[in-house]
Amino acid sequence: MTTTLRSEAVKDSIGSRILNPKRDLLAGHLAADIRNLLEERGVLVFPEIHFTETEQIAFTQTLGTLASEGSDGRMTAQISLDARHNPATAEFLKGSLYWHIDGTNSDVPILASLLSCVVPAPSGGNTGFCNTYAAYDDLPDAEKAVYDALRVIHGPWASLFYYRPEPTLDMLKTMQSLGEKELPLVWTHASGRKSLILGCTARSVVGLADRESTAMLVGLREWATSPRFSYSHSWKAGDLVMWDNTGTMHRAESYDPACGRLMLRTKLEGDEAFA
Repeated sequence: MTTTLRSEAVKDSIGSRILNPKRDLLAGHLAADIRNLLEERGVLVFPEIHFTETEQIAFTQTLGTLASEGSDGRMTAQISLDARHNPATAEFLKGSLYWHIDGTNSDVPILASLLSCVVPAPSGGNTGFCNTYAAYDDLPDAEKAVYDALRVIHGPWASLFYYRPEPTLDMLKTMQSLGEKELPLVWTHASGRKSLILGCTARSVVGLADRESTAMLVGLREWATSPRFSYSHSWKAGDLVMWDNTGTMHRAESYDPACGRLMLRTKLEGDEAFA
């Protein structure tokens, strides 16, 4: 008997919960259906699937090309704000507490991230997601016509001021050395669908005064992250959540960095440049 993908909606505009057992997912024959559902729903939740690290890598590879997690070729990354787990990147990861899209300083951003929960936070520590396809689709046509023509300067250094309002000059220069990029406010995908490119890396709208630019970006972020288009996942040990990085934003929600919260991430290489 052929196994089919079984799922149920989490919310109307975002998210589906996958109901198949681990053996179905690792077999690989559901990969095309999973990718199609991911593009449609933005976020897929695999509740208490309890993948081992090796199984998470194998599952990710059924879906596409595994993206490395650093210059050393690592296939997984430990995600934690606790410097005991992440001495090199814990400070940088504080930017993950604010809405963002990964890879806005890349020509081709990653397609998706897969995050599994090793140790949940005892309090807080949810991950929030919002569907920027759905947020664009539901804008009034007159606003779409304006936004379609606009470009935005993105830079990782812009996110620094969210968690370090008064950074040292050395810290600022380190973040600025990562570069910045001019991207469309509205990404027209090869599929013909459109999504918003927003988040804490968005510095300014090209051609607008700072006051008008900031108000536009904040207003669109508020729209896209409203309850209508967003979902907050409360983690249990063994959960895995996968999201479409090309059509969603995400953020970690506040928790005690010393509480031991620990996640394991794999990523899929992207196949579409910003356009």
